[in-house]
Amino acid sequence: MNDPNWWQQAIFYQIYPRSFQDSNGDGVGDLDGIRRRLDYLCWLGIDAIWISPIFPSPMADFGYDISDYCNIHPLFGDLSAFDALLAEAHQRGLKLILDFVPNHTSSEHPWFRESRSSRDSPKRDWYIWRDSAPGAGPPNNWVSNFGGSAWEWDEEAGQYYYHAFLKEQPDLNWRNPKVRAAMYDVLRFWLKRGVDGFRVDVIWHLMKDEQFRDNPANPGYQPGDPAIRRLLQLYSTDQPEVHQLIAEMRAVVDEFPSRVLIGEIYLPIERLVTYYGDDLRGTHLPFNFQLIEAAWQARNLARIISEYEAALPRGGWPNWVLGNHDKPRIASRVGREQARVAAMLLLTLRGTPTMYYGDEIGLEDVPIAPDEAQDPWEKNEPGLGVGRDPQRTPMQWDASPGAGFSTAKPWLPLSSDFGLRNVAVLAEDPQSILSLYRRLIALRARPLFRLGSYSPMDAEGDLLIYGREHEGERAIIALNLGSNPIHVHLPMEAPNHIALSTHLDRDEKVSGTFLLRANEGVVLL
Repeated sequence: MNDPNWWQQAIFYQIYPRSFQDSNGDGVGDLDGIRRRLDYLCWLGIDAIWISPIFPSPMADFGYDISDYCNIHPLFGDLSAFDALLAEAHQRGLKLILDFVPNHTSSEHPWFRESRSSRDSPKRDWYIWRDSAPGAGPPNNWVSNFGGSAWEWDEEAGQYYYHAFLKEQPDLNWRNPKVRAAMYDVLRFWLKRGVDGFRVDVIWHLMKDEQFRDNPANPGYQPGDPAIRRLLQLYSTDQPEVHQLIAEMRAVVDEFPSRVLIGEIYLPIERLVTYYGDDLRGTHLPFNFQLIEAAWQARNLARIISEYEAALPRGGWPNWVLGNHDKPRIASRVGREQARVAAMLLLTLRGTPTMYYGDEIGLEDVPIAPDEAQDPWEKNEPGLGVGRDPQRTPMQWDASPGAGFSTAKPWLPLSSDFGLRNVAVLAEDPQSILSLYRRLIALRARPLFRLGSYSPMDAEGDLLIYGREHEGERAIIALNLGSNPIHVHLPMEAPNHIALSTHLDRDEKVSGTFLLRANEGVVLL
């Protein structure tokens, strides 16, 4: 992990801080709680933790509406608590990545308060203000990601301001060099403090069309879809000028040795890979969400993997993500049995994997009653199933009341089976999904899996097979994505030792043909 390119061999683990560990009995997770669980993360075997926003915020969007970029929200602790967490993480050999949210601030941020105070304010151009369209109404047809118009009329200012998300999250004007300088100083503040890098929120949103042209209609829109799908985001996101901004951001990160820049980007593969930048001077890792969005079919997965590998720029390092705080959990998407197969896929593919807290215990989406909903998107567009609360519920540590997460009522409910689906119980079960994750993570420590090449082999019916190779060592991974057994035919001279099965009950040599059971994946060495 002292290698400047440590992030190529690391396993990242996302922590949603409200839901990981409460240390002070208020029902909400915090920094001291994360610090208390560092030994667990080392036991699990991960290398780097990424923490979702912990900065001062009115919490309109649970921390993604920041009112001070250089401090800690009291809900999570303070700067001394952060420093203690960072120091103890580093003592254990763990890297720590922060969430950087540069597209928008809170409407309570001093910058925005000053910006809206007067058309003559020195910070007026720090945000995106526009006059009404001819004949009144919003300047264009852009839609908020959380429903409704992306333009909010400000009576005092006499203009509209743009917000890609909530009206409490006004977008910054990244065409203004003063905004850029201020935000780069935010990066330096945390880099000087010792953080190992940043995951940059909605990085493809940073630059908007200079002419503010209307977005075209989406021909794929269906009644019942979220409002954001009504239009193609042709002019409101992914503008060519964004790559210059990212190159500047990368240059700031490169002022400090051995740091990493990761970008959140929901785009097709051919657009995603442009965020590596010219000569790889963009993000080190543009987050690849293809597995989150994919239909769980062998041929489809094989196609996605091959297309991604082929699209990578020369020297570009791949990465894979199974879940995050915005999408339904993998165990809910593909089922409990296939969640084990998915774990093997994630941790044996070429490139950097990112895990989402709780996936290692098979945590599923937790049903949230309407009166318990917290997510503003769910409240803005009720009944569409867009709420993100189900995948943000507390980590389940043991069978005690509060699941070891808190001594108070948790801010979101626990799963009904938390007495059985928790770290304490699963750690004692040698065939649990948690034991599988530990075995896979230990296996991934081999250079073969951290650095080796990838080669597609077969994708037929429910069977997906691929190979890994490094300095003469070979592995074959065979995954059964279905509920019926499959006979697998091995090529001559192929690796023939089943070193690991997702069922955790095989350690045997096979030859010629062997049976892959329902919902089983194996690694052959």
